[in-house]
Amino acid sequence: MDERQPTLKQQIFAFALCAIVFTTVYNFAAWYTSRAEKVPSFVFDFEKYIPFLSWSIIPYMTSGIFFCSVFFFCRDKEQLAVLTKRMLFTTVAAGMCFIVFPLQFSLPKPMTDGSVLDYSFQFLKLFDSPFNQSPSLHIAYAFIFWTVFRNFTKFRIFLMLWLIVLGISTLTTYQHHFIDILSGTVLAHISFMVFPYRKNDFQYRNFQVANFYVLFGWILIFASILMDQFFGHLWLIVLWPAVMAIIIGYQYQKNNIHFLKDKNGNISWWKKIFYTPYLMVYWMFWKFLRKNKNPLEIAPRIYISSRPCRQDLHYFEISRNTLVYDLSAEMEEISDLKNKSSYHSIPFLDIGTLDIDQTKKLVTEITEKYKILPADGKIFIHCTMGFTRSSVIGILVMKNILSLPIDEAVNIMTGIHKNAVIHPYLKDFLKKI
Repeated sequence: MDERQPTLKQQIFAFALCAIVFTTVYNFAAWYTSRAEKVPSFVFDFEKYIPFLSWSIIPYMTSGIFFCSVFFFCRDKEQLAVLTKRMLFTTVAAGMCFIVFPLQFSLPKPMTDGSVLDYSFQFLKLFDSPFNQSPSLHIAYAFIFWTVFRNFTKFRIFLMLWLIVLGISTLTTYQHHFIDILSGTVLAHISFMVFPYRKNDFQYRNFQVANFYVLFGWILIFASILMDQFFGHLWLIVLWPAVMAIIIGYQYQKNNIHFLKDKNGNISWWKKIFYTPYLMVYWMFWKFLRKNKNPLEIAPRIYISSRPCRQDLHYFEISRNTLVYDLSAEMEEISDLKNKSSYHSIPFLDIGTLDIDQTKKLVTEITEKYKILPADGKIFIHCTMGFTRSSVIGILVMKNILSLPIDEAVNIMTGIHKNAVIHPYLKDFLKKI
């Protein structure tokens, strides 16, 4: 038996712990709030158009099935541990919100008498509370369930669609208001940030960065809709960077290195328009926070730096025999450098995972090009900020050309480039190349 696989005893314990905590917290919050003289509601204007769909009680009730089964589908002990921590954190955090900021559902529910589904609604009344509203645990749990069930390749699409319908059913069964959905979504993504899966595994770095972008996107959606409710429709413009952030998170999950730049290193005009907030933020980071402006020679005629501006080119003489390797995925190369050199765009996502095969191919290419480099030739490797991507590729190129052990190459790099950011988990990745 694989030692990494959780035992049935561990799975039962995790389920029992989360179930007990949920029952205790949920019922205590409901009892505590029921003692209040008046419990407010918060309803967006558009919610009056949401229809009541009695059949949606079916997907709504399946949340309990997912809750009882998800622990038994974890692939390894770490996934089970992270799932348990996320469930407990979400339950306790939601319970605190129920007590500190109590809300109740306010719309009148249509009668379901005589319907075969009425038994489900009657059963729901026995266990459900009208007070424990925001954040919706149905929504928060659905996102957490998906982190486990997304690994089921055969039923992935079906499970995804079912969880989406489950989330929508919280509105169409008249169990939750829209603010509960938004807050439940934000809470789930906070749990992903607080308890990341395989935190120190570089190959999962993209998911951790994606969680940041997606959380930021949902917070912006929440803010936009709230501001629209109180201050007017102009605030819906905030939905633009919100959707953009969620899409960027998706691109990180897929490790789509060309989501902005094409293979020639160009960004199309429509992407420049849609990703304007993202590009502006990166430009400001690059303008004011980059350190390595003067190219550093890490080996004879091999240099690394941050993305240069036109004023920086006086540090570095460019010719057609200068091979430029642009590792930036988020900013275009300046035209002077691109047109006067032998330019290559090999993007890697910032703070993300470096694909092993792509990295090996790039390092091999630079090594081979170096062997036939003309007497006046140079190799210039840069990323946007000059902290990690150019340093990592520089270390691997030094290792090949100078025949160094990887640890020695790392030490030389950090000695030459004082601002290099080489996290401990990156060293494990470097040893795989």
